[in-house]
Amino acid sequence: MKLTVIAGARPNFMKIAPIIEAIRKQVEKGIDISYRLVHTGQHYDKKMSQDFFDQLGIPEPHSNLEAGGGSQAEQTAAIMVRFEKELMENSADLVIVVGDVTSTMACSIVAKKLNTKVAHVEAGIRSWDLSMPEEINRMVTDAITDYFFTTSEIANTNLRKNGVENNRIFFVGNTMIDTLLKQIPNFRKPTIWDEALLQPREYFVITLHRPANVDQENELKYLIEEIILNSHNLPIIFPVHPRTANVLAKVGIEAPNLYMIEPLSYLEFNYLVRYAKAVITDSGGITEETTVMGIPCMTLRNSTERPETCTIGTNELLGVNPKALKPSMESLFKGEWKKGSIPELWDGKSAERIVSHLVHLFA
Repeated sequence: MKLTVIAGARPNFMKIAPIIEAIRKQVEKGIDISYRLVHTGQHYDKKMSQDFFDQLGIPEPHSNLEAGGGSQAEQTAAIMVRFEKELMENSADLVIVVGDVTSTMACSIVAKKLNTKVAHVEAGIRSWDLSMPEEINRMVTDAITDYFFTTSEIANTNLRKNGVENNRIFFVGNTMIDTLLKQIPNFRKPTIWDEALLQPREYFVITLHRPANVDQENELKYLIEEIILNSHNLPIIFPVHPRTANVLAKVGIEAPNLYMIEPLSYLEFNYLVRYAKAVITDSGGITEETTVMGIPCMTLRNSTERPETCTIGTNELLGVNPKALKPSMESLFKGEWKKGSIPELWDGKSAERIVSHLVHLFA
């Protein structure tokens, strides 16, 4: 069995690392399985890409399409043109895509048009918000996928409602959590820890990159000011996404307890998350990591494609109105935040299940 594994952007790297490790274990058992790792180059910044390969032990890609930059349409087109050539020159029995980034959708389309089967890892999740590019990527990918590997029963239900047969849905858990659980012992203290004199449970971590939160200067300034106002003067560590940095440069916001820093590597960022009092974010993946690590999380979005992090985990969906932060922060400081628990099959063995299913399917 010949597999082509696609990675394109930061959220993908944590998801493919355990899959590649699981493939290698099958090879060691004598199973006839091989893979080709294709990096689309969607994220080309070192902190957003190469550091993750280094720290997570991901081997050098067999091919880098170098399709970063440009508008979403330009990037989609570049990935499709270059991946078509790649797949025609290196045929596969199955193309594995993960998550919901541009690369996921673009490579799925190319594979299907070349009559190659597609497996989607993290299939079926939905925010029902079509203003999010990721939601469109999910819907398009799932519309043409052959095998669906899911993280929750909610995702399974979404797929069934779209007419996907049960024998193509495989509830395996969350490969992102495979990586998290494996790497917790390797987390690294970032330099900001000593520079800001941080103490466990005595600081906040924030990440912002969604258009609704960062595209408008005044709205972004208001949001950050509201976080500062309700922080009880605890340090606020803000690794700034490149998208957000462009807007922040025009805002000029400052506060003694606000530390705006460069993006961190995976091991450094999750060290901060593990010991934070809480995380304030508009990311989806971070809400999964905070749930497993038991860290309070406030999500500044109107919807989430990972509702289990709210119903089972430590996450709360606050919406995009900054005023929603005050009562949540008050609840946090009163010690009233929910404890949460870990969703089913988020146990570090998801990738092993995926590869076992593939071996069976292609036997």
